[in-house]
Amino acid sequence: MKVTAEKNEKVANMIFGSIYPLYLNRLVKNGRTKEELNQVIEWFTGFNQDTLHALIDNKATYKTFFEKSKIHANAHMIKGVVCGYRIEDIESEFELYKQTRQLEKLIDELARGRKMEKILRKEKK
Repeated sequence: MKVTAEKNEKVANMIFGSIYPLYLNRLVKNGRTKEELNQVIEWFTGFNQDTLHALIDNKATYKTFFEKSKIHANAHMIKGVVCGYRIEDIESEFELYKQTRQLEKLIDELARGRKMEKILRKEKK
């Protein structure tokens, strides 16, 4: 599938705090914890617990959320298909949409029981 400017804009204006509980519910149903979710988000965005919850409380949009983040240097290693979109094929002009899908991929891996060491990607030496 191809990302459109309209789709990118729609995601940019979504409130992160309204989606966070959906991520959490999915993970809890699959035997994972809020701490694990926050660990994955912290690895990907650089947000500690306080910053993350401040963004949620302030009803930050995905656009604001990702503008304030410091995306992990190994984020380029997040590959695969999420919601019909191949992450590595999303054009650079839709970086925000790509980052959203990368985060969803990490959460998906967590929900499926993947080990944290694999989710938090490291460069091979």
